[in-house]
Amino acid sequence: MIKATSRLLFNISPLTLKFKQPYMRYSFFILIFSCLSALSLSSQQTQKPPLHGKHWMAVTGKPLAATAGAAIFQKGGNAVDAACAMLAATCTMWDVLSWGGETQALIYNPKTQKVIAINALGVAPTGATADFFKSKGYNFPPEYGPLSAVTPGTPGGLCTMLAEYGTMSLKEVLAPAMEMAGGYAIEAQTANAMERGKKMIKEWPYSKKVFLPYEGNKREAPEAGEIFVQKDLLETLKKMVDAEQEALKKKKSRKEAIYAAYDRFYKGDIAKEFVRGCQEQGGLITMDDLAKWKVITEEPMKVNYKGIDVYKLAQWTQGPVMLQALNILENFDLKSMGFNSARYIHTIYQAMNLAFADRDFYYGDPYFPPQEPMRGLLNKDYAKQRASLIYFEKNNPAAGPGDPYPYEGKTNPYTDILNKRGFITDTSKQRKSGAIPAHDASAAVFNSKEEEELYHDRLWRGTTSVEAADKEGWVVSITPSGGWLPACIAGNTGVGMSQRMQSFVLDAELNPFNVVEPGKRPRVTLTPTLAMKDGKPFLSFAVQGGDTQDQNLLQFFLNIVEFGMTVQESVEAPNINSDQLYLSLGGTELKDRNPKPGYLLLNENTPDYVRKELRKMGYTLSFDDRTSGPINAIYFDWVHGSLWGGSSNHGEDYGIGW
Repeated sequence: MIKATSRLLFNISPLTLKFKQPYMRYSFFILIFSCLSALSLSSQQTQKPPLHGKHWMAVTGKPLAATAGAAIFQKGGNAVDAACAMLAATCTMWDVLSWGGETQALIYNPKTQKVIAINALGVAPTGATADFFKSKGYNFPPEYGPLSAVTPGTPGGLCTMLAEYGTMSLKEVLAPAMEMAGGYAIEAQTANAMERGKKMIKEWPYSKKVFLPYEGNKREAPEAGEIFVQKDLLETLKKMVDAEQEALKKKKSRKEAIYAAYDRFYKGDIAKEFVRGCQEQGGLITMDDLAKWKVITEEPMKVNYKGIDVYKLAQWTQGPVMLQALNILENFDLKSMGFNSARYIHTIYQAMNLAFADRDFYYGDPYFPPQEPMRGLLNKDYAKQRASLIYFEKNNPAAGPGDPYPYEGKTNPYTDILNKRGFITDTSKQRKSGAIPAHDASAAVFNSKEEEELYHDRLWRGTTSVEAADKEGWVVSITPSGGWLPACIAGNTGVGMSQRMQSFVLDAELNPFNVVEPGKRPRVTLTPTLAMKDGKPFLSFAVQGGDTQDQNLLQFFLNIVEFGMTVQESVEAPNINSDQLYLSLGGTELKDRNPKPGYLLLNENTPDYVRKELRKMGYTLSFDDRTSGPINAIYFDWVHGSLWGGSSNHGEDYGIGW
């Protein structure tokens, strides 16, 4: 059982929503559950202790990577330097990502007192059109291999963050990763992933060379604890550092020297070998694609929830879905419902479904037309209208996209598509009974245990997260990804290519904003978070887990804000997962990605009476002993002038504070 304590305060007066509808009143049974839940939570301990630090905090998905961040802090680096070192280490360890993937970050700059968004997501290469993929028989771009690759983003993202906001050289920050590339004791999780994926890995000669050193033996991948060496990757990192050091010898500034390394990766000999290896194996990426790609520094999106400003990346990620859900949930008295009562679970499930339905249709690359209606989607009045659609007596299997355009003073240009798909955008009709199903009901049924397991593997498909903060006030939250095992390595670079192309669609009727096009970024699931309160950092948090990321992060945030949990209690607290959304990863057919209305994952220790209430509402329940998601977080204790670190008990996530 995941255990969490809580300083939960509760009210046993009759509970009503702000909408004041009589049918929304709770039963006395639910009130008693709220009280018992609070008493139960307050009597338990967390499985991991919270981290405490005065000077800095480093938290990420692997113990060795957290150690890399700690080493940089100990040498005098700031939170950006340490975050870059952790990012480099996790990529080198193949912690469900590699150097050819993508980096998404939020940074709080204490000098300007502003939150900065880093967009280091790669783009679709030359020739990557919907017609191209359809001509090859694809319904979505493929999950694996060279044709699943967007241009690499992580090297550029790391260099940009370090150059603009760090204090150290690239040579210093990459030192831990380079030592690891020269040989480190590989962990079981990664070694076994290589062995499991060896059939596919053997299709790609450069991957086979790195991952299967014992080809022909019963076990062809390295064993846990073995010293795993990556000579090609080490050479690539050396080339980047050499470019920096040569620039410094020419009296270039620290920033200019780091960008010299950037240029060598995207325009120099590293780029040439990457492109050669990619195209040799059937990929599309060109030298021009790499040279034209740039990291973008953006304004993040934010909403205010009960006095707390919550920041997310823009609609090229799924980040705004959490902001939309918070806007919806602000209309309800969540605290009085009781932590994980049937009513609370039902309410957040419905709110998430409405927000994800908007994500699935309206999110995409803001640098390509058409323009996404984000002002409308994040409008508080739009959220009230969406909240009014929630059925409190049952799950709504037909919840679909709303119409945010009137909240921008515009007319929705996609009404015909939405109506054709069975979604009801007319708000006067949305609450009427007998709503048209928004998708084929038969797709909501798992035909076998294997099918269900595959679906959830795609739903939860993980990456890692990086959280760092220092006493000067710098805060960094990163959710990097891409190039996960089994990865296709591009030539003799040692760099695994991204698989993010699969998050595009080929049909505008699915999402007119996210149709694949050369130079365009796919709408990704990756979603770091920063929260500010009273003008100061409040929380920095992120999680791995595909489409469930903002589900987990939403509940983590509410655990702290509504239910008074500490950061460690909140990362361990049992979450719920909704399957009522379109998958962003995997699946060659639309039926593989279709929503599963009413499917709900609960912690296996959920009380029987809560299960009974949820089943009455139309839910199909499944259970697991770990439902928190591997969340990593930092809480800023301004009362005591210290940092609290929370690192999930679900996986290998680890943190170090000082």
